[in-house]
Amino acid sequence: MFQSTDDIKESDLPVGKKKSLRTGYTTGTCAAAATKAALSALVNREKLLKVNVSLPKDKQITIDIAWIRQENDKSVTAAVIKDGGDDPDVTNGAEVCSTVSILEPASKIVIDGGIGVGRVTKPGLGLEIGKAAINPTPLRMIYGAIEEILNQQKKKSYGLSVIISVPKGEEIAKKTDNPRLGIMGGISILGTTGIVIPYSTASFAASIRQSIDVSKAMGSDSVILTTGGRSEDFARAIYGTSIADHAYIQIGDFIGFGVKQCAIKKIKKAYVVGFIGKLTKMAMGIKQTHVKGSHVDMNFLAILAGKCGANSELVKQIMSANTARHVSELIDQFGLNSFYNILCKEVHDHLTNYSQSQLRLKIILLDFNGKIIGNYPEDDNPQN
Repeated sequence: MFQSTDDIKESDLPVGKKKSLRTGYTTGTCAAAATKAALSALVNREKLLKVNVSLPKDKQITIDIAWIRQENDKSVTAAVIKDGGDDPDVTNGAEVCSTVSILEPASKIVIDGGIGVGRVTKPGLGLEIGKAAINPTPLRMIYGAIEEILNQQKKKSYGLSVIISVPKGEEIAKKTDNPRLGIMGGISILGTTGIVIPYSTASFAASIRQSIDVSKAMGSDSVILTTGGRSEDFARAIYGTSIADHAYIQIGDFIGFGVKQCAIKKIKKAYVVGFIGKLTKMAMGIKQTHVKGSHVDMNFLAILAGKCGANSELVKQIMSANTARHVSELIDQFGLNSFYNILCKEVHDHLTNYSQSQLRLKIILLDFNGKIIGNYPEDDNPQN
């Protein structure tokens, strides 16, 4: 059964009051903006008060620069103050700095973390052990910011060192899951879209309910519930127009609420699409999967692997794994592919029970490249 957390009631959802929540920007966006400002001061001799940062999906945002400091003739540091909007993020107000220095040879660009940026010490995070905890999307944004400035230097080329630092990052990290995950010494530089969407239970739940209402009103009796933008993009690539555009609904961490609303509003079928972390929590019976409220139980995954025929060595390694992603890497290493379908079945059974069997469900587990690695029921497709 699902853990006993309070349901979100219709009466708890304000009408119209939460729709104007202010968005913010990620630490990754801050790092890219600070880098662009520092590099511009270094090679263009121009101290910018604001910079435009290119976000994923061809969007841009204008960021204020807090300060710029010339270290010497070959090094400049710039800073941005993290603004999380109306999201209750522990990094809100943090100073994110970038120190850009000229290096030899001219063709080399090195990006690393400095004070307050954590170092990866455990597997399962999709980052190399020993490296700074700067995620792939922020890294691409930083490179993009560098390229925009260097493209203005038609007759010159530069080798660069870029050090991202967060002066209070080590203190802030104590309020996060970073130490448990093996990211030591500071925070992670994060972001998949560059923008922070305010985390408001009432407003997010209201958005889910309204999206289901729209889908129903448009004549769709099937919906695809995704755990975020990335899983939605992958789901669209898989199912395309066999599912109507308005039937793709991001439910974030609110799987329990989303499934219950589908049942209440008499949606016939819901596809639940996500990655191993969120789906593992669902398989454990957690209906609100936000990282602050729940953790993946490695003993649960080890028992599940044992049921799939895992040997004692794999079970032992899973029990001491760092993250659900790390477990996935171990499963792949040992070739225990049946594990993923069994995990999906656990999700299916919990959610079917939670919706009082009033909703047909299809559970789809994706790898981090968007490939389907698990599903249940297996003999199912969008046309059924």
